[in-house]
Amino acid sequence: MEQFYQVLVWASVFFYWLMIAAVTMRIVFKRRVVGVSLAWLMIIFIIPIGGVIAYLLFGELNLGKKRAQRAKEMFEPFADWFQRLNDCPGHQPELMSEHARPISDLCENRLGIPALSGNTLSLQDSPQTILRSLIEDIHQAEASVNMEFYIWHPGGLADEVATALIMAAKRGVKVKVLLDAAGSMRFFRSHWPKLMRHSGIEIVEALSVTPFRMFLRRMDLRQHRKIVVIDEKIGYTGSMNLVDPAYFKTDAGVGQWIDVMVRVTGPSVAVLNGIQAWDWEVETGDRYLPQLPECALPSSIEATDMVQVIPSGPGMPDEIIHQALLLSIYQAKENVVITTPYFVPSENLLHAMKGAAHRGVTVDIIIPDKNDSIMVEWASRSFFSELLAAGVRIHRFHGGLLHTKSVVIDKTHCLIGTVNVDMRSLGLNFEVTLAVDNAEFTQQLNWLQKEYMSDSSLVDRAKWEERHISNKLIEQFFYMFSPLL
Repeated sequence: MEQFYQVLVWASVFFYWLMIAAVTMRIVFKRRVVGVSLAWLMIIFIIPIGGVIAYLLFGELNLGKKRAQRAKEMFEPFADWFQRLNDCPGHQPELMSEHARPISDLCENRLGIPALSGNTLSLQDSPQTILRSLIEDIHQAEASVNMEFYIWHPGGLADEVATALIMAAKRGVKVKVLLDAAGSMRFFRSHWPKLMRHSGIEIVEALSVTPFRMFLRRMDLRQHRKIVVIDEKIGYTGSMNLVDPAYFKTDAGVGQWIDVMVRVTGPSVAVLNGIQAWDWEVETGDRYLPQLPECALPSSIEATDMVQVIPSGPGMPDEIIHQALLLSIYQAKENVVITTPYFVPSENLLHAMKGAAHRGVTVDIIIPDKNDSIMVEWASRSFFSELLAAGVRIHRFHGGLLHTKSVVIDKTHCLIGTVNVDMRSLGLNFEVTLAVDNAEFTQQLNWLQKEYMSDSSLVDRAKWEERHISNKLIEQFFYMFSPLL
């Protein structure tokens, strides 16, 4: 019997090292950012069994067999639909500014989606304004309302949106709602889904979370887009989930969430609708290709209002928004202003921001003073010293949890959407952003960023370096895991 136990122990040790070696080889030979590979190797060697299980569950981008097959079958018809946008008279690449043209070329070559002019953009900078505008547009809807959000949290004006959708459905408007299962868990446990489905609204859970499914696809892959399209004429996108901040995470100790949305009319609405249709088919298998936009010729060859819609995530070209963000920063000549709630930049983004500051560009980063994610907050701080030494200015916002995701370059060009400056948004989740080549809209966004700065404190480099050694150790610990946050 003793020999049997010895054999069992040696077999277990052999199997253990074989498992570690196999996962290590898989990590090493899978080409990706070096920091990501090193972070995973550190995890599996520090926490061997748990690290291996974590890697198998979260280490690779696995959409699931059924969704992956659907995405493969969808690619050709959707690629053809996006390609036909090039025939729209609003596609005028020769009118783009020097900032917009490289981004447009990148997106056309990798995504097949062109930038389009003839849009009207309205920046809505408070949750009450956003929700009341959305409710009013839903009340005016005549044919269709297509929505998708990461979070729908019941309470306050969010309930009024639900009521408006029910009323719209009862008068014959076709309503489709796609919500991330994890982000909207509280909504799906409420009475609202039953009421809405009873009125004829189609509600679908995206990327359902169950113990069984964790072995079929990556569980932390989330549908993070925020898109609303009404009658194929009015679109919304931006940072705000379908929540009333007065009723959302009120006990988190970070204040109310501060967000923006962009209300869009014009040909770019069709592109947003096409992305929403893509997400709907990936989840349900049901296809509806939106009508192509009715584009008009630009009224003036001197004025441009180009909007480039950029989706990213599984099924889309790898890190396309990451590339667009890097390209924007490298083009900057005077100033760059970035607002983001979660700041854990990639190595490339870190070098881009430092490089911009080194060549005399004013770089401002605005982040919340308090964050709802402890890990992200500590990881963010680990980058401060390096950025401050390069001349980057870091502003810590005190007016709540600043959730706005925006970038303004030289006060002439901007990016605005759902994307955080972290690896999860830039390389994993389903996201969407708008690259806007419109001076008036960009100026409005820049004014809003200045308001954020006025309610922020500037991080002083000398005082920052005097922080306690324990803080530095904690920051460095979470820095090691920053490629995975």
